[in-house]
Amino acid sequence: MSLHPPVMSVFKAYDIRGVYPDELNEDLAQRIGRAFADFLGAGPIAVGRDMRASAPAIQEACMRGIQDGGRNVIDLGLTSTPQAYFAIGHLGAAGGLNTTASHNPARYIGFKLCREEAKPISADSGIREIEKMARSSPPPVRSPRGQRTKRDTLDAYAAHVSGWADFARPVRLASDAANGMAAHTFPAVLKNLPQIEHHGLYYQLDGRFPNHEANPLKDSTLRDLGEHVRRTKAELGAAFDGDADRCRFLDETGRPVGNDIVTALVAREVLAKEPGAAIIYDLRSSWVLPEEIRKAGGVPVRERVGHSFLKARMREHQAPFGGELSGHYYFRDNWYADNAEIMLLQVLSLLSRSDRPFSAMLAELQRYHSTGEINFHVPDPRAAIAQIKRQFADGRQDELDGVTIRYGELGTPGWWWFNLRPSNTEPLLRMVLEADTRARMEDMSAKLISALGVKPEAH
Repeated sequence: MSLHPPVMSVFKAYDIRGVYPDELNEDLAQRIGRAFADFLGAGPIAVGRDMRASAPAIQEACMRGIQDGGRNVIDLGLTSTPQAYFAIGHLGAAGGLNTTASHNPARYIGFKLCREEAKPISADSGIREIEKMARSSPPPVRSPRGQRTKRDTLDAYAAHVSGWADFARPVRLASDAANGMAAHTFPAVLKNLPQIEHHGLYYQLDGRFPNHEANPLKDSTLRDLGEHVRRTKAELGAAFDGDADRCRFLDETGRPVGNDIVTALVAREVLAKEPGAAIIYDLRSSWVLPEEIRKAGGVPVRERVGHSFLKARMREHQAPFGGELSGHYYFRDNWYADNAEIMLLQVLSLLSRSDRPFSAMLAELQRYHSTGEINFHVPDPRAAIAQIKRQFADGRQDELDGVTIRYGELGTPGWWWFNLRPSNTEPLLRMVLEADTRARMEDMSAKLISALGVKPEAH
């Protein structure tokens, strides 16, 4: 396999990901494994895989590379990404990776990488260095070569996750595994929680994703679950992504709910137990989130988009909880890692202690009006951002991530804001806009889209 620069585009900001076998094949996977072994310090390395057709061969090649580096491998077998994070922390590994391409289509494969205690490795903290080593000719095999052992962590993982449940009464849940890794882990969790009456959809592991994309951020992937919620009279719905580290919630009517709104709901509960704690959130989130954190006596901390940034900031503040608009939810007592199933149990527990339906619990938090994240294909995202900065120069601007431009203050009539940033994982420009009224949100988003001069991507 030629290792020219286009192939190396598989090294992303937060993970490694590409089309199999054109961009990422067994040869490159073995090189990545060797580079990862040389990058990490002493100790065993845990390696899992998802249900994609290419995952077993890519995992096997990666493990060979790690062993070539003289490092012992813990073969985790079939593993969701949150389960891999758990295994790295639970087993005391020096680090690890999960062989997955998350929500990407079936032809993709890749790796999500961590240090010890599930600390993320991003472009700035190791992926670029691993890329550089993988570009080079592999060094000689170390002697003695690393050994390999197998560990099944599913039961221990399920027990860990189940411990986050605190039900006051039985609850009825409908969920969609999207033929992804939640079909492997969530049934094991449910065995420990008879209080949940579960109505599952697409709980057959199938890396071809025959029913719909495993990306719950796309409203089109939620239609079947919405119908399933209504048909089963579930109290809420939960849609998982392909590697089960994200989820999206639907209320009892089958209507999707913004992940920032659900973050606000759980943040209030967390702060009732830990007054004064910091809650970390990404800058795309509704202004209702920092407002609610302050009301509950907490400290809102705004951060760039991306799990490595959120986790680092959470560790800095020892924050018990954090959330992203994308549906990643982070917990200090889960090695600061994201876990969709823990978040789901938190929400179900809150629901079980309320005499109101889920929609009513959320209603007061849905007082502002957001576009959600809208994507654009533009030739030069950075040039587009520069143009928008000039065109909206009368607003207050900051460049924490892309550009955020604000007009007015929360609580004063007529406020609105937007964030525009280049994607770290795809060739897209992403926009979120929020305002105090629906009419203003619609007017200002139309104005901004017109200024960009391109149509948004279908959602």
